[in-house]
Amino acid sequence: MRRALAEAGAVGLAGLVVTPGPDLGYLCGYTPPAATERLTALVLTPGAAPTLVVPTLERGDAERTPAGLRFVDWTDGVDPYGVLAPLLTRPDGRYGVSDETWALHLLGLQRVLPHSTYAGLSDVLPMLRAVKDDAEVYRLAAAGAAADAAFERILTARFGGRREREVAADLADLLREYGHEQVDFTIVGSGPNGANPHHEAGDRVIEPGDTVVLDFGGLRSGYGSDTTRTVHVGEPTAEVRRVYEVVRDAQQAAYEAVAPGVECQRIDAVARAVIADAGFGEYFIHRTGHGIGVTTHEPPYLVAGERQRLVPGMCFSIEPGIYLPGRFGVRIEDIVTVTDSAGRRLNNTSHELQLVE
Repeated sequence: MRRALAEAGAVGLAGLVVTPGPDLGYLCGYTPPAATERLTALVLTPGAAPTLVVPTLERGDAERTPAGLRFVDWTDGVDPYGVLAPLLTRPDGRYGVSDETWALHLLGLQRVLPHSTYAGLSDVLPMLRAVKDDAEVYRLAAAGAAADAAFERILTARFGGRREREVAADLADLLREYGHEQVDFTIVGSGPNGANPHHEAGDRVIEPGDTVVLDFGGLRSGYGSDTTRTVHVGEPTAEVRRVYEVVRDAQQAAYEAVAPGVECQRIDAVARAVIADAGFGEYFIHRTGHGIGVTTHEPPYLVAGERQRLVPGMCFSIEPGIYLPGRFGVRIEDIVTVTDSAGRRLNNTSHELQLVE
């Protein structure tokens, strides 16, 4: 919280207002029982103790947070924005607000402080959660290892003759078995469905000769996993093998480009060049990667135009892909952390094309 407030001051903010969502849990460890129309907000301003505004009926839960907070509660029938407003010591200041803040709450605050202005944290403090400490990297590595174990197990399952949603359910069960308390997605895209990077697993029956993209992840100990591997049912064609090798080469080249001081867009450019040189540039239709932490997608983003330089402790995906519409897709994704000199993978299953039954 001290660091967040210092970074806010450095960009000219008068303070921060953080409502339920990943930033609140990250900063003070409190996650309300549920996000509702009742206002909960962490207020950070210079010279004042971190203060959590909570509904009276939830104060007991909030007080169990070991973050050294001051608490201000409000009861139904009281204007919560009138309770919050005096904590913002500059009525005409510009404050950072968490991206998940409901319009209901922001408009209510603007009503009682009409001269105040606000900016989303992803715009003004995009790197707030981007650089992980050793404990965070440890948790991300544990989540990655659990996802790896789930992938190794799913390789022993039958794919051919089963529906995508059945394989997806197996993957979700395996993630939970290996310690994920939350499964966010299990994408299983077979055959032509693999050409849709965000395909929802459906009723298509996986057939012999299908290339199958598996993208799966969630939260383990509060930190994310996000892994993609591509498998093939039976013996692949020469074309499938060629496309797969191009993606593997692109993923490896991007990984080898990771080092402190390198611009994020450089990693994207390296992966994209390999795919473009092989003649598939128009079929690589998304950024090369995204940060990961307490949420699956967060800064930094490995995309053209992002000049943020890599810093030791940053963690992000490297996931180039080729998607041939109506035919098949290939993607390989690892989570990588930046060390003092290079990158380190937090996923360690084979990058060889795995053949399944």
